[in-house]
Amino acid sequence: MAYMSQENKATIAPAVKSILKKYKLSGSLSVKNHSTLVLNIKTGAIDFVANYNTVVGAQLGGFRCAARQHLDINPYWYKEHFNGVALDCLTEIKTAMNRGNFDSSDSMSDYFHVGWYTDIRIGNWNRPYVLVA
Repeated sequence: MAYMSQENKATIAPAVKSILKKYKLSGSLSVKNHSTLVLNIKTGAIDFVANYNTVVGAQLGGFRCAARQHLDINPYWYKEHFNGVALDCLTEIKTAMNRGNFDSSDSMSDYFHVGWYTDIRIGNWNRPYVLVA
């Protein structure tokens, strides 16, 4: 059963904060439902929304709507949705947020067993991401 405690979050936070500082981003870590580590990136120098729209817009199918002011990063497909410095940043953050985590899931038998889940949000529906030059 997935479990994320405040103590575990406190051990992960310094690594995440250093990555945010490296890429000139500001954000906050929180724990949702005792099972998910959530990073909400509020402001920064990387235009995640434009990068997402460019990369996804160039993909075949074109079934996705364009993002406008916020994004919920898909933890399984972010490598296909971003490129350049945005992808580098998200990859480093995802790695730091999963340090010490495990995934012994078997989707074929409908068995899911992870240490904890991770969510990365760029802005929020009521507080858009602010691009800082």
